[in-house]
Amino acid sequence: MLIDFHTHIFPDKIAEKTIKALADNSNSTPYTDGTDLGLIKNMERGGADISVNLPVLTKPNQFDSVLEFALSINAKYEHAERRIISFAGMHPYCEDIKGKMKRIRDLGIKGIKIHPDYQETFIDDEKYVEILKAAKDNDLIVVTHAGVDNGYVGKPVRCPPELSAKVLKKVNHEKVVLGHYGGHKQWEKVLDLLVNLDVYFDTAFTFYKIGEELFKKILYAHGEDKILFATDCPWSDIKRDKETFLAYNLPKQTEDKILYKNALKLLNL
Repeated sequence: MLIDFHTHIFPDKIAEKTIKALADNSNSTPYTDGTDLGLIKNMERGGADISVNLPVLTKPNQFDSVLEFALSINAKYEHAERRIISFAGMHPYCEDIKGKMKRIRDLGIKGIKIHPDYQETFIDDEKYVEILKAAKDNDLIVVTHAGVDNGYVGKPVRCPPELSAKVLKKVNHEKVVLGHYGGHKQWEKVLDLLVNLDVYFDTAFTFYKIGEELFKKILYAHGEDKILFATDCPWSDIKRDKETFLAYNLPKQTEDKILYKNALKLLNL
């Protein structure tokens, strides 16, 4: 079994325009067309059974439309052979954060995505603290972009390991996932500041850059129970990332936990 814990899709009517804009901004090559069917094709090619869609609100007023799209995707794929599970999105400047988080829970959505760079807010801001506390109260998963974003090179990193550590210790929510292996392109700081904290790391957009030695160093320091396989598709290819990971020749028990068992537990599936 294979679960990709970090992917992105968009409604058909905006997918082409959105993918082009994001690709141009980050100088990246997409591996799908940004639609749900495009993701399913990549899942088929890579042998993924489940993908988690992580929408990002760039404006607070996008909350309802993103929530509606998430619900439609969850209904469409609930009983499909290859399943997409969509989270909701949350913006630090949404009104009534507590009410919105309760609504997300009541609708059966398993978690939310936040992105401090796109939302122009540092992760230790009190608005994010409020979101994390509300997530804890409603038993919701929170996935955040962490580390450098390729579309914001040269700008302040709004979710670096030192601020992530500060917030994690303050809120103490056991269902937080730091994307990009704790902090994209800041993995030495991840080793120093984040390993052994009660937090998950996903592997999204990691294998092309990190190297086997550093990947394993963080894995062994943090523990195999807190790592989630993820690609950031469409910005990476599921098949390629899976093959890279398997080439590390980790023990089968470790591989299984990272590829799907940890995700099943976190998603309560």
